[in-house]
Amino acid sequence: MQTRKLGTELNVYPVGLGCMGMSFVYGGQEEKDAIATLHRAVELGVNFFDTAEVYGPYENEILLGKALKPFRDSLTIATKFGFRILEEGTGTERMAGVDSRPEHVKAVAEASLKRLGTDVIDLYYQHRVDPNVPIEETVGAMAELVREGKVRALGLSEASAATIRRAHAVHPISAVQSEYSLWSRDPEDKVFAVCRELGIGFVPYSPLGRGLLTGTIANPEALSEGDWRRGLPRFQADAMAANAAVIATLEKMAAEKGVTSAQLALAWVLHQGDFIVPIPGARKIHHLEQNTAAANIELSQAEVAAIGDALSPDKVVGKRYTEELLALVNG
Repeated sequence: MQTRKLGTELNVYPVGLGCMGMSFVYGGQEEKDAIATLHRAVELGVNFFDTAEVYGPYENEILLGKALKPFRDSLTIATKFGFRILEEGTGTERMAGVDSRPEHVKAVAEASLKRLGTDVIDLYYQHRVDPNVPIEETVGAMAELVREGKVRALGLSEASAATIRRAHAVHPISAVQSEYSLWSRDPEDKVFAVCRELGIGFVPYSPLGRGLLTGTIANPEALSEGDWRRGLPRFQADAMAANAAVIATLEKMAAEKGVTSAQLALAWVLHQGDFIVPIPGARKIHHLEQNTAAANIELSQAEVAAIGDALSPDKVVGKRYTEELLALVNG
């Protein structure tokens, strides 16, 4: 089976599975359907699963612990800490700022281990950089968990190149997770260079533009009433109408290649470097199967360049996050 490396510790299938949408902000799904999708992922060779404490909160970790228990020894499971979570409320209402104090890092790890039903977290990410806690202190606490055998490898999410360097000086960082797709390419500027230099894997979340690059979401009404994406700039009706022509271009290029829009978008991401392992979400099995198959699509350098030019971010209307959420990235 083909694999890619995340740091020196982890070897994973080139396409992982982002599990957030099964329990959080995208409307969720019935547990039996989520478990069926997770089991099918394992059958297809997917061995890298991404979750977080805040997804639910807590529900997604519990789901993965239950569904993946029979296969645990052959899988890489990543989870994240870094938010303060309120006891009351639902969904994102319970997120109350960031918290990467060393004592919080360790407390979340202990709770995540129990929810996941495992003795070790394969990849433990800081979900967002905490401006009030030096990264050296946070990573120092994460490193102690590695020494205690509770965590195998460390990661950062939405961190700047400078923060990655400071963190890596304390303990090797195996993976950096940030949003990256045809439509969101900020990491190309500096983060890719530091990942290549230091031997760090890069894990793109939302590599399909939160579903927009699949060509299946024509307007905001296509999303459920409680879907968090309805509040994002690119999911406003005027932005979606303006971006329809760009998506149509992707659909045309995909048809010419004999693949789906999602597959072509994922193949483009995969061709940006062998240190890259995207984690598209999938709640339906046929979407999962399509995404996983993207690992086998070959693109020439000319095709990669043409796709990148045709769907460059400067052609896209709307930012990837609200201003409030953008304040939490590139820390």
